[in-house]
Amino acid sequence: MSDPTSNTAPQRVRLMEIFLLFLKVGLTGFGGGMAIVALTERMVVKEKQWVTAEEFLHGLAFGQILGPFSLNSCTFVGYRLRGVPGGLLAATGFLLPSFLIVSLLAWLYLRFQHLALLQKALAGTNPVVIALILAVVLDMGKKQIKGSNGWLLALSAFAAAAIFKLNVALVLAAGLIWAFSAAVYQRRLS
Repeated sequence: MSDPTSNTAPQRVRLMEIFLLFLKVGLTGFGGGMAIVALTERMVVKEKQWVTAEEFLHGLAFGQILGPFSLNSCTFVGYRLRGVPGGLLAATGFLLPSFLIVSLLAWLYLRFQHLALLQKALAGTNPVVIALILAVVLDMGKKQIKGSNGWLLALSAFAAAAIFKLNVALVLAAGLIWAFSAAVYQRRLS
């Protein structure tokens, strides 16, 4: 396995292995966006060591700019490993279980939507999703946020997006400007 902290080219991963891993993510991932990202990060960074934590965060950032970031993060990893075929297989593997399960659930829901038990079962999933999101935030935060400037930037971004409901693209642009300005300032001090 490659060193997860190195910047070398990724290991050669078989296309079928990419498809099967993201099929597993699609089958076992539950809770949407950040819950899927947490599962994907654990599998491709920690367990398989296919990409580094930094590469994964870059893919996550790109994914947030372009739309459905859990799918985009999976596609990014597949593309990073094997180019266009890897990206397509990662996306297909990730989406296939959801497509099949949602199709089945839509049919069941339309047929049995009047049952109170079904409505209670769906409401019971919310605490699980919240716990998964908190776990990924804490794990990624411990690794990537360094120094008081990093913490200030992370807390400001959280406040801008969660409290003030600013568009994620604006928050990312502000973070980019902040980081670039800090780097220029540090360079002038040296």
